[in-house]
Amino acid sequence: MLRNNKKFLFGTTLFLAGLSATGCGKGADNGKTVIELLHYKPEAVTYFEEVEKKFNETHDTIELKISSPNDAMTVLKTRLIREDNPDIIGIGGEYNYSNFIDAGILMDVSDFDGLSNIRQNYLDINENLEFVPTDGIYGVPYMANAAGILYNRDMFLEYGWQIPRTWEELLALCEEIEAAGKLPFYMGYKDTWTCLSPWNSAASSLAEPTVCGDVNRGLTTFTDQYRVVAEQMKTLLQYGPKDFAAYSYNDACTAFARGESAMFMIGSYAVPQIKSVNPDINIDSFVYPASSEESGNYLTSGIDLQFCIMEDCPNKEAAYEVLRFLLEDENVQAYMDNQNAIPCKEGNFKLASMLDGMKEYIEEGRVADFQDHFYPAEMAADALIQTYLLDGDTDKFLKRFDTEWVRYNRDRIEKVQKYETEHGEGEGK
Repeated sequence: MLRNNKKFLFGTTLFLAGLSATGCGKGADNGKTVIELLHYKPEAVTYFEEVEKKFNETHDTIELKISSPNDAMTVLKTRLIREDNPDIIGIGGEYNYSNFIDAGILMDVSDFDGLSNIRQNYLDINENLEFVPTDGIYGVPYMANAAGILYNRDMFLEYGWQIPRTWEELLALCEEIEAAGKLPFYMGYKDTWTCLSPWNSAASSLAEPTVCGDVNRGLTTFTDQYRVVAEQMKTLLQYGPKDFAAYSYNDACTAFARGESAMFMIGSYAVPQIKSVNPDINIDSFVYPASSEESGNYLTSGIDLQFCIMEDCPNKEAAYEVLRFLLEDENVQAYMDNQNAIPCKEGNFKLASMLDGMKEYIEEGRVADFQDHFYPAEMAADALIQTYLLDGDTDKFLKRFDTEWVRYNRDRIEKVQKYETEHGEGEGK
């Protein structure tokens, strides 16, 4: 099993992670074992308040305390420095999770019985997030999200438009929509982060899911992997507003809600914002059809929330009991209803109606992770993409992407290549 020393990088500061049990699993005045769960989903605070209440009403020896801070990652990193760790953290499957594995601060939960009910594709996504192969399982995927193309279902029915299944069909649909005097897409590219939604959706089907790791190992380049992705994003600009970078995310949500476009390339998380403007809008979604072959398309779906137990938690079995409770079908469905989420657990759950067009892919496990889950925040990939869309020079953009990747991943690339040298090609997890 590969373990690293307990130093890891958060932004530009090196934190020591030789953590003690201070603040973990303390006993309460009532004699119960206290398990603290800190999560990064403040928008789901009402759900977690109800879960905390239900758990404590039904458990005699464990007291669950759930923390829902607004800036959870900053709070968590500060507590790590102070050696005041929660027992369980709720985080996404992204770059911070990878850092935590690399630092050795998460517990191996391979023996947790609840893993047998987790969809294998989300366990695979988690494994792919590891910078270098590491024995063990360090997160229990709970909820996933999805990104693709939202569409106005009533408008599609009125005009008889069909859901596209290939890239060519998507372009033909855009022409049909324009011929009917409607705008195919609204884009909120003034906010750079919105550029990542169509980027991720295209890359899910057009690039290998292991592309970032393969680049780190020197097996490929982003210039080779991302060219078609970049060209597709540029092509679709002609089907949006003329000044695509003049409108923010809120502007785009409002315009789509008012029927000013037939489609919106964004994740399901935008639906509450859209419905706050027009509660009666009939929204569905479909997978971004990047490939010329329908079988080559994948739904962009990553782990939006998973639970990890800290390595120094002294009450592993009590923490496991909390995870079992969270994974009870009733609680899983309650979270889905609260957040329009996709369960990572197998089962007969009811998805939100705006995910109907993605249900086939979810049930078949035809999903690929968000590429930006592998991008360090310091690289500002969203700003790179926005600049490219304004500039239009694909070669220049791809070269810069490769250059910036090396700049912000130099230490990691060295570590990966050292591992490859020491273990030989094809070895590892």
